[in-house]
Amino acid sequence: MSESKVDTHQSDPVKRARLRWRARRGLLENDLILTRFLDAHEASLTDDEVDAFSRLMELSDNTLMDLILAKKQPEAEVDLPHVHALLARLQIA
Repeated sequence: MSESKVDTHQSDPVKRARLRWRARRGLLENDLILTRFLDAHEASLTDDEVDAFSRLMELSDNTLMDLILAKKQPEAEVDLPHVHALLARLQIA
C-alpha cells in the first residue's frame, strides 16, 4: 500500500469520522443539509471535495447557510474552484 493512499479521506476511518463530526452544526438547517449530503455521498467524496467540505466547516453557521442557499458567493480562503463545485452539489442535494 502506498503512503499517499493512507493519507486519503476514504482510506482513513478517523478522518471520515472527523468529517462527519464537523458537519454537526448549531444551525439545524445546516446540520440537516450536511448530514443528508454525507449520508448520500460520503463514500464517493474525492480528496478535493473533502478539502472543500473541511474549508466550509471553518465558516460560521450563518455564512455557511448563505453560501448553501446561494445568497452569497465564496470569498477569501473559500473562493476556490473545488469549493464552488462542492457548493453546487450541496445546493442541489
